[in-house]
Amino acid sequence: MHMKINKQTNFFCKSNYWSKRMLKIKKIVKKILKIEDLGFKKNNIYFLNLIFVDDKEIKSINKKYRKKNLTTDVLTFVNIIKNNNNENESYCDIFFSAETIKNDAKKNLLNFYDHITHLIIHCFLHVNGYDHIKRSDFIKMKKLEEKILMQFKIESPYLL
Repeated sequence: MHMKINKQTNFFCKSNYWSKRMLKIKKIVKKILKIEDLGFKKNNIYFLNLIFVDDKEIKSINKKYRKKNLTTDVLTFVNIIKNNNNENESYCDIFFSAETIKNDAKKNLLNFYDHITHLIIHCFLHVNGYDHIKRSDFIKMKKLEEKILMQFKIESPYLL
């Protein structure tokens, strides 16, 4: 079952690594956002900024905001405020690093677009309060990711 939810999605391509992939990624995001299981709340308003960068930029962001001087595949930042109508507005900046994602997909023998689909689903779950700090939360989030990935006919990327 699908429901209509207030979501505004913006795409920012800040690296040449992404330019040839953006059209397909936009189509993937559009399909993902139709999935009800992601936990988007009916009464929330979402501003989703998907920002596609390179390793240098994501390392800089990771160092500045998380105090980790490392590259990573993706970073998700969420800020929730109440607007004048007493509705929650979620402002979400999600950064993806091309080189790391490409290298991880290659290293784990995954199709690049299957891998990015998984990462986008993973990030949208974070936007909606899912986390994986505790083992029990990791298992819950992993199972939901796998359930959603099955709708795209993508096998679980997690090792058995």
